[in-house]
Amino acid sequence: MDWQISEDTVPSSLVTEADARSMVGRPPASGAWRDGDPAGARRFAAFGELRLEGGGVLPSFRLAYETWGELNAARDNAVLILHALTGDSHVRGPAGPGHPTVGWWDDVVGPGASIDTDRWFVVAPNMLGGCQGSTGPASVHPDGEEWASRFPYLTIRDQVAAQVRLADALGIDVWAAVVGGSMGGMHALEWGVGFPDRLARLAVLSAPPVNTADQIALNSVQLEAIAIDPRFRGGEYYNAPDGEGPHRGLALARRMALLNYRSPTELNQRFQRSWQSGVSPLGHGGRFAVESYLDFHGNKFTRRFDANSYIRLVEAMDSHDVGRERGGVEAALARVTAKTLVLGIDSDRLFPLDGQHRIAAGIRTSIDGDQAAVISSDFGHDGFLIETAAVGAHLRRLLDA
Repeated sequence: MDWQISEDTVPSSLVTEADARSMVGRPPASGAWRDGDPAGARRFAAFGELRLEGGGVLPSFRLAYETWGELNAARDNAVLILHALTGDSHVRGPAGPGHPTVGWWDDVVGPGASIDTDRWFVVAPNMLGGCQGSTGPASVHPDGEEWASRFPYLTIRDQVAAQVRLADALGIDVWAAVVGGSMGGMHALEWGVGFPDRLARLAVLSAPPVNTADQIALNSVQLEAIAIDPRFRGGEYYNAPDGEGPHRGLALARRMALLNYRSPTELNQRFQRSWQSGVSPLGHGGRFAVESYLDFHGNKFTRRFDANSYIRLVEAMDSHDVGRERGGVEAALARVTAKTLVLGIDSDRLFPLDGQHRIAAGIRTSIDGDQAAVISSDFGHDGFLIETAAVGAHLRRLLDA
């Protein structure tokens, strides 16, 4: 559950006047990628009916994805990379039409990088329910209108079932590795447990075995922030003009989430008690710099994401329990046969280390035994995106195993 685009996966910094100017203008009702927008490097795969765990049905669906490198003749060098809550398929590559920023893991994926695209064929889909090319609430329903509030409830397992269909369409029977962080780590773990014969290696980064009551509680206030925005209109806002969509509720949800993605150490060191301008926040209408920082990134988020999609994806995160209907967490983890890297960040307050250690202890094929590998970082949960040298070194260990 992280920012997962390149310009956000950097240490926090003061909001400049140029930053503020970039937010001039009313945000769209939805920041979703829509048919007719530039496709960029996206490819698309279309599928038929998908029956969902919650009882709903998608009569058809599409996944947007990107690839790098070449699939070899044996079809055994494919690596699946799974993004987090608000990420997308643009793992690496330049900004341009369809991609307003450069890839979010450019330092980790590419020629000669830790996930070396001269060696590996890398596939990165936008998850089902997302808003960057895959079928989600902003997509067109068979009746010609947006799905909007009618889009069905999804679970992590539903989203993985869609990814399995993509693997089949690409002719990939066994992934050389499945790699995911945060919500993508939930997907990766489900691959390892649910489809052990379809992957040789597994990397679970900064993800838990279950979404806990504490995490569900944090998510619930974000969803309520969106729901109480009068411009949300119960999810029926797609025809609203710019500035009349649920951007205030979505921005507030993002600000709440951000407090769990970064650590107190980083925020305190970066901002201390500094002011955003020369106007005092002590009764004179000014703002503390950290307030402006949260506000800026909340507003920016509304220009690239969709409120309904945020709700459905957060609900999917809350469904995450790898042991559900499998005899419990430990029994489920015992199903994993892939060589596995489990990685955590010591300052992560969203998904703390005890969850990663529990995963490592339950997987017999963990490359570090019964303890997760730990990266020391001031950046909290987003450390798995920011500490690219350390993360890359661990991924190299796994891929060379």
